[in-house]
This record gives sequence, structure tokens and C-alpha cells, in this order.
Amino acid sequence: MAATLEASLSTEACSEDTYIERFGDAMRFMSETAQKNYRALVYETPGFNEYFFNATPVQEIAGLNIGSRPASRKTTQRIEDLRAIPWSFSWAQCRLPLPGWYGVGSGIQRYLDEGVPNGPETPAERLKQLQEMAAEWPFFRTLLSNMEQVLAKTDLDIGARYAQLVEDQTMAQDIFKRIKDEFHLCCSLFTQLSGYELLDHDPALRAALTERFAYIDPLNHLQVELLRRQRNAGDKGSDDYAQEAIHITINGIAAGLRNSG
Repeated sequence: MAATLEASLSTEACSEDTYIERFGDAMRFMSETAQKNYRALVYETPGFNEYFFNATPVQEIAGLNIGSRPASRKTTQRIEDLRAIPWSFSWAQCRLPLPGWYGVGSGIQRYLDEGVPNGPETPAERLKQLQEMAAEWPFFRTLLSNMEQVLAKTDLDIGARYAQLVEDQTMAQDIFKRIKDEFHLCCSLFTQLSGYELLDHDPALRAALTERFAYIDPLNHLQVELLRRQRNAGDKGSDDYAQEAIHITINGIAAGLRNSG
């Protein structure tokens, strides 16, 4: 209610329609490009399904009593059948929350390189336009802010350990490299658009995350080892205590990260 009243009674010179008129073409181009790149990774990359089901604890999350509905709509190992929460939650667990940022960097970069008809003509002019969007348009500023939070909670070193759980390491490392490259691109472009590094404008949150990571990171390393032992043992060697330990690490990591899906 407060947000609605604030927006409705705002005396700002620019309405949302004005922002869309000024920046709508650029936003549509970046959005469509980001979506294509995201879907290209998830649905068009050979082996990605195998990577996801082995490099994240999604199968173990399905055994947690955290919702009224099962993690998947069907009893198959297909990404298309997963519900949204286990999908995002699984990526957060392995510290690669790519649903929150993958594709954004490449969408922005392509706009800087190519532009749109009747838009700014040079990359420098397009960069200046995006900086204006980040400074003036509440929608775009909030989008960047939300992305900043999940970028700050991404840990490539820990994500690399989860990638080692995949049997086909050639495939796994190719996919992980694409994720890593997009992450670095997102961070670089975020700094160019906002004018500051991740969380530089919020030292209190950065300090809080640093303190929490001291507890979360060991849980991630423990989880990877537990997953490896449990999966190598197979059904014959399945251990209820090990399964419970994995669930404890899942709960601990989720509690520390907070917005984990």
C-alpha cells in the first residue's frame, strides 16, 4: 500500500510512460537478447540437463518437506518439468544463482555494440544512455539492484567444486566456463552503469554478507563432499544419517543466503 501511494502521489517530473518513451526501445532489445542467451544456455546446450541434476542438490532438495507440492510436475529428470522454486533454490545452493543474472551482461553488451534504430549512434553514447537509465529510471535501477544482490552472493570457486560432481568433466567445464564468463561480464557492466563496485554503496550489507559467508562457505564444502559420498554409494549404500546431514546443510545455506528462491 505504501509503495502504491508513493508512486501515485509522486511529484517527480517524469512518469513511467515518459521513461518508457525515452528508454523503451533499449530496454526491449536488452530484454529479448538476455532471454535468448539464457534459454540458449538452459535449453540448447548439450549436456546442460545432466550438469544441472548433478552439479546442484536438486534431487536432495526434492526430499525436503518445504512445500505442499513436489519439486517436479512429473517423475522425470527434465528441467521443463521443474517448478520455479526448486530451480532457483538449487542454483542458490551451489552459489551460482544464475536465474538472477545470467544473460543480463550479454544483453547489455550487445546493445552497447549494436544499438537500435533511431537510438544513440555510438557505443559511448549508448553507455551514457544506460547510465542515465540506472540513475533516473526507478524500474531499471531496481532491476540492477536486485541483480547486484545475487551477484554478490555468487561464488565461482564454490560453484567450481559442485561442477566436479558431474561425471563428464569436459562437458561440465565447458558449461561452467560459460557461466563464469557471463558472471564477469555482468559484474563489469554493472560497475560501468552504476558507477561503483558490487555493494560499495552499502557497506553495512557487505559487512553482513562477509560475516555470514564465514559460516556458509564451510557448509557448501561439506555439502559437496556429502553429495559425492552419497551418490557414489548408490541406493545400496544410502545412509539416512548422511541424507539428514545433506538436508541440514541445505537449510543452513538457505538461512544464511536468505533470498535463495
